[in-house]
Amino acid sequence: MSSSSAALINSRKKGIFLVLVGALMWGVSGTVAQFLFQHQGFSPEWLVVVRLLISGTILLLIAYKKEKKRVWAIWKVKHDSFSIILFGILGMLAVQYTFFAAIKHGNAATATVLQYLAPVLIMCYSAFRSKRMPTIIEGLALILAISGTFLLVTQGSFHTLSISGLALFWGLTSAIALAFYTLQPLKLLANWGSAIVVGWGMLIGGIFFCFIHPPWIFVGQWSLPAIFAVIFIVIFGTIIAFFCYLESLKYISASDASLLACAEPLTAAFLAIIWLHVTFGMAEWLGTICILSTIALLSVKKEKQSVQTSNHVKMNINQ
Repeated sequence: MSSSSAALINSRKKGIFLVLVGALMWGVSGTVAQFLFQHQGFSPEWLVVVRLLISGTILLLIAYKKEKKRVWAIWKVKHDSFSIILFGILGMLAVQYTFFAAIKHGNAATATVLQYLAPVLIMCYSAFRSKRMPTIIEGLALILAISGTFLLVTQGSFHTLSISGLALFWGLTSAIALAFYTLQPLKLLANWGSAIVVGWGMLIGGIFFCFIHPPWIFVGQWSLPAIFAVIFIVIFGTIIAFFCYLESLKYISASDASLLACAEPLTAAFLAIIWLHVTFGMAEWLGTICILSTIALLSVKKEKQSVQTSNHVKMNINQ
């Protein structure tokens, strides 16, 4: 084996390791949030505003260390300053709050899997905007997504829901928010980089949400496990997970990264079952497999397009 081949293999291994670490951190943080909501009495509103304010500030400080005054330059471009405000409120804040609300009213496993419907929504939007019919692969992905959602929320019954109506509403809203979060800032990311865009997005979303739910309004019970849980969500489930995922894109393709990121809902499901004793039957597992299979199908399709056009498409999906 040549040295270049060995370097390529090692580089790919590094990318796989990084994306798996990021996905695992996201999956664990969702279950940790469920622990705070359902066992410590925390509110999603408080956790969201604190998470966004602290994580956004830390990310911007890290970005400033590398980018210096460029961190502030985004506000000198009128169009980009409007876009970053829109991203912060309708993208970053929306995806964070809807996800935590879905966990609050349901569980981390179901909320995370429902959020993974976002790539299918993006596919439908792309087909609609291009005024074309879905391809065979896209059509199959859509059928799997609908079937998986049905199994996940009804346990295969046409008469009852296995989760609350609010859990289903917030889970589906979370998928819509994540689709917007993924598509809206593409030009911003190309112009300013992910650290600046996500950092400002978090801080703007946090500041805006302060007018709705100030961080000093707290409901819940503090304990040592609760303190560690909040620290884990902010540091490991947000900042470290975010950097691991984006760093992995330097070594593997975005389609590979999005496929490997499916470790997130699987981690959330296993941990919720083992730690919080969430019931997850055969129908829920089949639904989860169906929804995650759509990611595999769309990743294969994207990889083929990438090879044909010789372009690397980078998708930025972060909880």
